[in-house]
Amino acid sequence: MSTKQSIALVIGAAISALIMSSAFAAASPAPGVYKAPLNGYGQPDLEGTWTNATLTVLERPKEYGVRLVMTPEEVKKIEGDDAKMYAADAAPRDPKFKTTDLPHECGKGFSGAGCGYNFAWIDPGNNIMRVNGEPRTSFITDPADGRLPPAKPGVVVENPYLHYGENPENQTLAERCLSSFGYSAGPVMLPLLYNNNYEIAQSKDTVAIVVEMVHDVRIIRIGGKHRTDGVRPWMGDSIGWYDGASLVVETTNFPEATALHGAWKELKVTERFTRVAPRRILYRFKVEDPTVWDRPWSGEYEFSPSKGRIFEYACHEGNYALSGILAGMRADESAAERAKAAGANKTAAGPAAQGVGKKQ
Repeated sequence: MSTKQSIALVIGAAISALIMSSAFAAASPAPGVYKAPLNGYGQPDLEGTWTNATLTVLERPKEYGVRLVMTPEEVKKIEGDDAKMYAADAAPRDPKFKTTDLPHECGKGFSGAGCGYNFAWIDPGNNIMRVNGEPRTSFITDPADGRLPPAKPGVVVENPYLHYGENPENQTLAERCLSSFGYSAGPVMLPLLYNNNYEIAQSKDTVAIVVEMVHDVRIIRIGGKHRTDGVRPWMGDSIGWYDGASLVVETTNFPEATALHGAWKELKVTERFTRVAPRRILYRFKVEDPTVWDRPWSGEYEFSPSKGRIFEYACHEGNYALSGILAGMRADESAAERAKAAGANKTAAGPAAQGVGKKQ
């Protein structure tokens, strides 16, 4: 092999290595910028209560194109509009005011009667997410447009409300208070309208993440191996390891009931938690499922300290929504049966009615 060929191979290998590691490139802060404290086990200390509440969303609104960072003017407008909504909602109003009279959106795509609560009961976050000080247009950073890659032809994402109201088992896990709403517990862990708080606890061989929404607890086995018994826990099967200043978590074995945008059977989510400042944890994620997407997708955001500890979460106490949904479906079924019976009676009475008055 010639000297030129050897040099070309070395350069090619180096470029390939850079490409393969691009999803988590610069996952740790530059040396000398910040040195995360260590706990009693010599691990990067991630313990505490954190929040990911924000106005930034997973997928980038199309108007931003491939632009990852907002301008100061865009930030001012979005955060200013949010402040105006809160102020308007806090203003005195007629006691007869109804949710159907709401003139504005309450965030996350909800508006009017769809809001369900006024702003006193929700906490979606009031600020654009900053990563290393940059105000972000989306959590997703790859693909470059900040949006999910197209699903493969033939992939069908089943509507979770397809059999809505038929019986309790057809309701979503969240409505049955079995797992968190949306994808709060994850992985990927995503913020919602409220309860966007997480408590991280570490031991020598385990990391536990307490999720405020529906009091989920993610258990990450440090140095463990993925289970092979066919059991698929609600939040998947998470194993982890420490890589320098970062906790790396790999999750597989998801159940269909908690599918992520249609992916579950071959879904693998890799997360990276890095303490980049006393009050900031950089959270990076990579999502792969070759049966759903032709390519992986990835993103990042930062956790910041929560205002206080997580209190006990209660889901069904005093909740009449589920019984109301099921009662509504039973009423619809009864009405359909009555209409069917009325139609059958009309059809049966038809020939007799036509024969009345006819001469024999």
